[in-house]
Amino acid sequence: MSRLTSVQGAAVTIGAVLGTGVITLPALAIRTAGPASLLAWLALIVLSVPLAASFAALGARYPDAGGVSTYVRRAFGRRAATVVGWCFYLAVMTGAPAAAMFGAGYVSAALGGGRTTTIVVSGLMILAVAAANAFGVSLSGRIQVGLAGLLVALLLVATIAAAPHAHLTNLHPFAPHGGLAVVSAATLLVWGFAGWEAVTALAADFRRPARDLPRATAAALIVIGVLYLAIAAASVLVLGAAAGHAQAPLADLLAIAFGGGVRIFAAVAAVLLTLGAMNAYFSGAAKLGAALGRDGALPGWFAHGSQAGEVPRRSLAVVTVMGGLALLVVAVAGAGTEVPTRLTTGSFVLVYVLGTAAAVKLLPRRSWSRRAAAFALLCVSALFVLAGWYLLWTLAVAAAALCYDHLRHGRRRAPEPTGEAELSRAGQ
Repeated sequence: MSRLTSVQGAAVTIGAVLGTGVITLPALAIRTAGPASLLAWLALIVLSVPLAASFAALGARYPDAGGVSTYVRRAFGRRAATVVGWCFYLAVMTGAPAAAMFGAGYVSAALGGGRTTTIVVSGLMILAVAAANAFGVSLSGRIQVGLAGLLVALLLVATIAAAPHAHLTNLHPFAPHGGLAVVSAATLLVWGFAGWEAVTALAADFRRPARDLPRATAAALIVIGVLYLAIAAASVLVLGAAAGHAQAPLADLLAIAFGGGVRIFAAVAAVLLTLGAMNAYFSGAAKLGAALGRDGALPGWFAHGSQAGEVPRRSLAVVTVMGGLALLVVAVAGAGTEVPTRLTTGSFVLVYVLGTAAAVKLLPRRSWSRRAAAFALLCVSALFVLAGWYLLWTLAVAAAALCYDHLRHGRRRAPEPTGEAELSRAGQ
């Protein structure tokens, strides 16, 4: 059976949180709030500390393929766990097209071909990630280490090389769309900070979860916080207002520093970085789907591969097919990335609300991890309210999950799912 190391776990987390967000979100945030979007970035970096600490503490204490769904089950019961599981599982499917298109946009910007190139490259990336995960987390973990190293190196080069071209005048006007636009930018940037929960579904695959998962999370927090703020600041100070209309802002920073020929290199790097993020989410979602099948939140057919070290190929196949269908819908509808991004972040915010609430209930009283969870719960609850109309999709998914649970279990009390006894022992 394959196992993850703390280095691989940190790489998975960095890829999940940093990958697609950093190559496109700075432009979307600047378009929404102007230079004041830096405040939204800073706020979400601060929020990431207690959020990541909460999930790391839960993962170390209750390592299981169900991830957040398992914690919510232990805290609030089967129905709440089913809602969380469905929201996360379907969020990966709806988010796959947006994530792939973020990277594919760099390819079309460098090579031409417009939307056709973007859609074709996006489809190929979905297939590539599925193939990598079909061989297990050990292989995908090793791939992730290389992709995370490339990501960190690329962002450092882009930020440092573009720094001499920064101008403080690009900070004016600081908030051209008003103060509320910062709030709107923050809800959009949730996409860029979603990922702290993804590695929890792989917690049982770590060699020593209680030791390796907190180490991986701490390392990822430092790297992600520094790089996110650096690249966001560089986008504002170097590109100015033009960054809000850039299809490939990271490529623009590299082009300013090294010339236009670097765009092809940036396109290759963007594809690899996107693959890293998608790899992390496909790994976590595939494991989660198997755990949901094991626990009765999905049909039992999904349960194959739910044990530590096993490959959940059935669940992975569903994620891949549904992600491909979602991409087809986006292509036919002629939609961009903002709508699927906001739909996906709405689902993640609900996962965070219930996940942090579970942490408040499950973690030891008067511990720092429990206090961090309480603060994170307060913040993500505010984000949930501010998500607006995009929450309708999330609420529809939650309603569908509850309907499935009622049809499957009715009013009778469900038996303790497979693996709960082991979890109880792990939590002692």
